[in-house]
Amino acid sequence: MTISRRWCLQWLLLLSLVTLTVAKHDPKSKYLLFVGTYTEKGSKGIYGYRFDTASSELTELGVAAETTNPSFLAVDPSRHLLYAVNEVQKYRDASSGAVSAFAIDRQTGKLSLLNQVASRGADPCYIAFDKTGKYALVANYTGGNVAIFPIDAKGRLGEPSAVLKNSGALGPNKERQDAPHSHWIEASAHNHFVYVSDLGLDRVLIYRFDATKGTLTNGAPPSSAAKSGSPIDSDFFSATLAPGTGPRHVAFSDNGNFMYVLGELDSTVTVFANDDKETFRSIQRISALPSGFSGQNDAAEIAIHPNGKYLYTSNRGHDSIALFSIDSHTGALTLVDHFPTQGKTPRNFEIDPTGKFLFVANQDSNNIVVFRIDSSSGRLTPTGQTVHVPSPVCLKFMAVD
Repeated sequence: MTISRRWCLQWLLLLSLVTLTVAKHDPKSKYLLFVGTYTEKGSKGIYGYRFDTASSELTELGVAAETTNPSFLAVDPSRHLLYAVNEVQKYRDASSGAVSAFAIDRQTGKLSLLNQVASRGADPCYIAFDKTGKYALVANYTGGNVAIFPIDAKGRLGEPSAVLKNSGALGPNKERQDAPHSHWIEASAHNHFVYVSDLGLDRVLIYRFDATKGTLTNGAPPSSAAKSGSPIDSDFFSATLAPGTGPRHVAFSDNGNFMYVLGELDSTVTVFANDDKETFRSIQRISALPSGFSGQNDAAEIAIHPNGKYLYTSNRGHDSIALFSIDSHTGALTLVDHFPTQGKTPRNFEIDPTGKFLFVANQDSNNIVVFRIDSSSGRLTPTGQTVHVPSPVCLKFMAVD
């Protein structure tokens, strides 16, 4: 054997070993899972887990941070910081909740508090980022308003750059729609608008967003968008739902052509088509419950599978995950089946980043149940993994380098 040939064979063998090692220890298979909770019934705050998608092993890390009612979490784009809303009605003697910023220790999963600020409205229930990652967007449920917080270079939250009260005609449910109730907030794909679902107003409000200043303003988009036929209020632009829907959370198709709005009060999904420049018209309204079900139910969470073919919602009362198939051309939904969550009151669920597993947080049975997703049908099968967590209400994955 010549020296050059022997060298080539040795090089190929080394390359193969390196490839196998990288595949075996692919960082994309390693994740941290953070769990937000309500702390009235024994919980201490945010809990951490390590999840290996290759082995489907879930390892408990314990309490990541002690904090009050961290009911919704968000991991920033850099994957070094975690933010939580503290869903309370009073903060430092003011009618407000709080927002907390944490640094993430990737090795231990522990969180270190950077700072905490008033949310500027009672019972904050959702937090997200604008597309630059420079602003945190917060929805205050009882406050009926939204607030925008700048984030400094160290991840600390500053004083709000915008606080805006939702307004408009209330829905017909006198008990639940007694006032505006912001329940979800996200920036549009191009960061030009901020969407806010308001359970009290039966609307997804669409505010203009200035990413250079972090400000929000009322008013319709340019006239070309207004001509699309979407409903326009005199004070703001919005996607309007059927009276009594009580919009809670929203999901968008990857191409931005369709918006799916989950109605908490009537357990429906309303499908909106994007006509032009992020304006929407309703094309379908479908129940998330099985035919004939007459019990009490509050829909809670909505998510689209990473492959874009399936949509899931959670039912609190029926205690199930509803599976819908999505028509890729029309955006329309077809109800496929329901899957028991093996727990009580599934408030939140999360699909892992690989799209192979769905984790359900059952708030009132204090457990998280893991399901495997069939990629060819979207159907769920329990993996047998169940972990105990007191009052789990939010799940967030973070890739570990």
